[in-house]
Amino acid sequence: MSLLGVRLGHLLTSRRGGTLNSSGKPLTSIEICAGAGGQALGLHMAGFRHLALLEIDKFACRTLRANVSGNPEWAGCEIVEGDVKEVDPFTHKQLAEFGLQPGELDLLAGGVPCPPFSAAGKQLGEDDERDLFPRMLELVGRLRPKAVMIENVRGILDTKFDEYRERIVGELKAYGYEFCGWELIEARRHGVPQLRPRAVLVMIAKELLAGVKFEWPAGAEEVVTVADALAETMRERYEPYGARGRAVFDRWLQAATERGTEAPTLVGGSKKHGGADLGPSRAKAAWAALGVDAMGVANDPDACVPERDLFRANGPMLTVEQAAIIQGFPRDWAFEGGKTARYRQVGNAFPPPVAEAVGRAIAAVLRPGGQPSSAADGVRMVIPAAGRDTGIAAPAAGQPPVGPTPAGYGQLPFPEAEPEHAGPSA
Repeated sequence: MSLLGVRLGHLLTSRRGGTLNSSGKPLTSIEICAGAGGQALGLHMAGFRHLALLEIDKFACRTLRANVSGNPEWAGCEIVEGDVKEVDPFTHKQLAEFGLQPGELDLLAGGVPCPPFSAAGKQLGEDDERDLFPRMLELVGRLRPKAVMIENVRGILDTKFDEYRERIVGELKAYGYEFCGWELIEARRHGVPQLRPRAVLVMIAKELLAGVKFEWPAGAEEVVTVADALAETMRERYEPYGARGRAVFDRWLQAATERGTEAPTLVGGSKKHGGADLGPSRAKAAWAALGVDAMGVANDPDACVPERDLFRANGPMLTVEQAAIIQGFPRDWAFEGGKTARYRQVGNAFPPPVAEAVGRAIAAVLRPGGQPSSAADGVRMVIPAAGRDTGIAAPAAGQPPVGPTPAGYGQLPFPEAEPEHAGPSA
């Protein structure tokens, strides 16, 4: 038996075996430019089981290993640290033993670098040396996965890149894939308390779409607000400071609640330019209206400098963990490296709930008849405190939710306050 067969056996016997394909095996995936794992986590929640996550950044690889290696839910997943241009899917030492053959892989996914297309940069597109679309297309040609998912910034949808997008789609069509669309997806429609519009390309092997239509996830109209998402963690940060902490927390909560909006788009920034903050001037102004000082990132709670991190004139700064919640990561997803390195991983991530929504749509085509593989599929998550549909699917029984922790969900009041009602059990 090939190592691929052994790995699939591990997946079949894990607690959540994943969505099954037409052969009765879990849907498999390989992801390039995996970053801190936002897209990988979302696809995992959608039922895909990764064979490998490829990433060049050493801190992001440490993050992936911290969450994936040794975790039975991710059994068989290799973390490949290196330049994707130099990693051969058939001969690389961590991939060769899979014995993977062209056409066997269910999904090849990737969030290729966005600077070539970002409005914040020079938008050099294919002339930018960081453009990895050509390498992605090479890998598609060699692996011939059943489906392809590529994520990028909304700038790639600009008119100036029309011809480039057409060439990408044309090459994939030549490989036998059907164009399902370049969709502009707003994270806020999928339970993420943040604007974050992203462009997503999906193409699926033509023969798999016979009698089955790919449907882009619609999402929900009502959004999760910053107050919904951060109330619990903000309360935890202020709790050690007694009456003073409670007064400032109440002031922040009032400002965020009155504003009643999602967050502006987080940015990861550049390794070449300074430390971490929450974005350009316009974003900082939006954060200020939400009661948050966006001039930097707070220290972790165990290294908190109260006057710097919490008791600022313009409100508290966010911790890396809170920024991750704004991106839709669960609280138990660990980020490795120094504060700036961890924040950049968060700021550059693809929100897991968005990846999950698109992944479920792809899985619906790849599994027989496009039908859900379990009772959990198709069930929507609802914020207990507000009774709102978040637009993201509920996790399987016994699994932690992916996405922001809403206000009222399992949070503890300050010691001197009496809870109005008991929250749901975790």
